[in-house]
Amino acid sequence: MLEALTLRVMELAGELGIWAVLGSAHPLTWGSPQARPGRGGGHKPHNSLYVLDDTGALADRYDKRFCSGDPEGRTGDLAHYTPGDHPTVFTVKGVRCGALICYDFRFPELYRDYVRQGVQLVLHSYHAARMTPAKVRAIRAAIGEDVLHLNTSDTYPGITMPATMTAQAAANHVWISCPNSSARQSCWGSFFVRADGVTTGRLRRDRAGVLISTVDTEAPLYDSTRHWRANALSGVLNSGTPVRDPRSADRTSL
Repeated sequence: MLEALTLRVMELAGELGIWAVLGSAHPLTWGSPQARPGRGGGHKPHNSLYVLDDTGALADRYDKRFCSGDPEGRTGDLAHYTPGDHPTVFTVKGVRCGALICYDFRFPELYRDYVRQGVQLVLHSYHAARMTPAKVRAIRAAIGEDVLHLNTSDTYPGITMPATMTAQAAANHVWISCPNSSARQSCWGSFFVRADGVTTGRLRRDRAGVLISTVDTEAPLYDSTRHWRANALSGVLNSGTPVRDPRSADRTSL
């Protein structure tokens, strides 16, 4: 069924002449020579994004690299998925794009790596939804009822994910598409962030919808780190020119 629906989306992308990025589970081969040949055997599938070009062809695939869970792979994503091992970069109408999935947001190194590769738009897909009332209560308790009023949400995903997307856009000067599931209870509605960290569109929580955003990589957007970003990416972790001075070297005197 999943493969049939994926093929139908590929057909539609070709018919309409549009690129599409489609979330899915990508099955792997059997892990043992003794096992029956076929898909979905000894190796867990990847949590993936299929990149479809405007002819409907499968242009590339991104596999979620940072899967949640313990190192033994008994909990979280790792109980069900095999992590990926590669970035995915592709160009759509002159815009260089990269892809990430959900928990990848906790690792800013992935964004920096995409910036090194010239990525201008990151398609960062999420599934922060289907929260049961009991789960929400447990998260609220862990956050602390006394500080909830100081935050933008009552769940960790609702607080950290949108904030991180804003920070990554502004720090790296990349545009970010942040789609999230609309299944109840969704932690936040899908939104889009401009390269200066400004949100330009947002859907309502718990409701299906379509968000249309314009990407103009030539727009003169505010970028406070443009002069020093390349230095930071190469390991030079200061701006300007350091000097040799005994008063600078002595860090234990006033």
